[in-house]
Amino acid sequence: MPGIDECLLEAMRLPGARGAALVDWTSGLALGAVGEAPGGDHETTAAEAAELARMAAEHGTFTAGDDLPPVEDVIISNGDSYHLLRFVDTSFDSSVFLHLWLGREEGNLALARIRLGEMAARLVLG
Repeated sequence: MPGIDECLLEAMRLPGARGAALVDWTSGLALGAVGEAPGGDHETTAAEAAELARMAAEHGTFTAGDDLPPVEDVIISNGDSYHLLRFVDTSFDSSVFLHLWLGREEGNLALARIRLGEMAARLVLG
């Protein structure tokens, strides 16, 4: 079972990966980061991504029914890239997510979503 560093390095092996981070969405802090950060600063990127994750996780509009799992991921696309935020289930409060930044030309969003889900399931925290 991989830890944070191993998981982030595995994410960087995905086609088109520009950067990856594990972020606590309650504090907005990056628990680990590799590669580039959009805008050049991992901490700013983590804080801004945490706001989006928090909105999706805490607002009923974006969550499933009581008998279904909560939000799995958030996908944001722009002219040259994709941002994939994948929530990680943990034994404590499940307030972390993986943030993968993919180049649009080289990246495969479907593959990244599948692989990030697998990584999140195997990730060991604590």
